[in-house]
Amino acid sequence: MVAVTADAIRDAVPRIPAVFRNMPQFVSEPLRERLGVPVVVKAETANPIGCFKGRGTWLAVSELAASGEVGEGRGLVVASAGNFGQGVAYAARALGIGLVVFAAETANPAKVAAMRRLGAEVRLVGEDYDAAGTAADAYVAESGWRRLTDGVDPWTTIGAGTMAVELTAGVEAGDLPALTALFVPVGDGALIGGIGTWLRAAAPQVRVIGVQPAAAPAVTLSWRAGRPIETDRADTVADGLAAKAPLPEALAVMASVVDEMVLVEERAILDAQAELSAVLPFTVEPSAAVGWAAMRDAPAHAGAIGFILTGGNVPPPEDGRQPPVTV
Repeated sequence: MVAVTADAIRDAVPRIPAVFRNMPQFVSEPLRERLGVPVVVKAETANPIGCFKGRGTWLAVSELAASGEVGEGRGLVVASAGNFGQGVAYAARALGIGLVVFAAETANPAKVAAMRRLGAEVRLVGEDYDAAGTAADAYVAESGWRRLTDGVDPWTTIGAGTMAVELTAGVEAGDLPALTALFVPVGDGALIGGIGTWLRAAAPQVRVIGVQPAAAPAVTLSWRAGRPIETDRADTVADGLAAKAPLPEALAVMASVVDEMVLVEERAILDAQAELSAVLPFTVEPSAAVGWAAMRDAPAHAGAIGFILTGGNVPPPEDGRQPPVTV
């Protein structure tokens, strides 16, 4: 199995479809005024699935197809809150691979509809991601199909790390200021593991700061303790970050490449979502706003700081699971 290394991340860049690469990255003037330092936004929403997951899922699915682990007669099974499932569905459709996605009954309807449009069979089970994962495992045992798990398959982490290659290239080209810190949303840990791995090698002066909802702190508690810690619940408006159990594979990568983990409250997430929606030309989902929520309350930085805008797939207004964002 491939290791998550800076070399693997660099070599993976040209393998990712162009529609998922070179997403917008720029200094936001309104956010600079807000904090008094340059604020770099890496916006991973301007692509066919509206989030960053297409990078790693393309690599993972194409590797499984090339090895013969999936193909005619043997498809893929995933559990997803929506964005990971969309990424897998995009790749599976392109490569002619069957896909069954298990999601919670409370999943964002817009993400469920998007997965189905991309050709996935979506089954809604249980009240949270863990229930969906249990159902996915049962289906694998019954069908013999292949389970793909974000953060466990190293290609998902490697793919996520390629966006950091673009950030450092932007700095080298003089298009972006050199960062002193980067704030990264953390769900299962694949994203920050990939980004941190690249930055440790290419820009070790950048502090890598993970951000989670205080209502879903499992990975933060685990990283701080140096061992897996599960929580009883993960009830957060940031559905893409609602994990109750950490992944040992992701924690192992995070251990040496993350400098700090921060927790933010639900109100702060929604306030940050509203503020970003007012000043950025993108739709911002709650999971994507946690970095800015943490930055607004962080100690002052002497230089440029940045965050990853991970997705823009919000529930429809009639869904009622979060207050409407007013701008």
